[in-house]
Amino acid sequence: MRVRIDLKIFFFMVIFFITHQIKIYGIIMFFALIHELGHLIVGILLKFKPTKMEIMPYGISISFKVNYNDYNKKIRKGTILSLKRMLIAFAGPFTNLIVIIIFLLFNVNFFGIEREIIIYSNILIGIFNLIPIYPLDGGRILKEVLHINFGLETGERYTNLTSKIVAFIITIMCSFIILYIKNISIFIIIGYIWYLVVKEDIRYCKKEKIRQIYKQISKA
Repeated sequence: MRVRIDLKIFFFMVIFFITHQIKIYGIIMFFALIHELGHLIVGILLKFKPTKMEIMPYGISISFKVNYNDYNKKIRKGTILSLKRMLIAFAGPFTNLIVIIIFLLFNVNFFGIEREIIIYSNILIGIFNLIPIYPLDGGRILKEVLHINFGLETGERYTNLTSKIVAFIITIMCSFIILYIKNISIFIIIGYIWYLVVKEDIRYCKKEKIRQIYKQISKA
């Protein structure tokens, strides 16, 4: 498995160091790794082969090699691959939930880090990743549910639209929060969300153009 480190992570570290939030940033990045291990374990159990791990300023991502035989096992308008991808996507937030339960039930001394901070960090990571914005876990789950029920093309179209709407709503909500809290980390989160939305929208538009060209060729 290849490992890639995004050098922008050092820029983020400087920002959080200046704003005296480097400790919470480090804790969040650590439990983001635990979150990703949940994806990895379930992916391996489902016979997916991990190919790449990316360490980014806002978390960690693992890519898997698809078992192409799964494309032939149909579930309504999708395939068994859609169901497996849903399970892998859900595994990350579920891992955070397990960590939360452990630290709620047991007063574990984890490298001297306050239990409340660990619980708070995992709640933040879990909820954030369940936001229905692709490619966050919530967006991946939404896409596969739509794929199974309405087909791939419709699923991608509505996932893309939902991502934009949710990002817009979150931006409005966070704008009011920033006025009262004045926390730069919220601004960074909003910026990251829009980075994801714009990046995926560009990818979706390119894919949709290819689909339209293919349809035109097929009709000719």
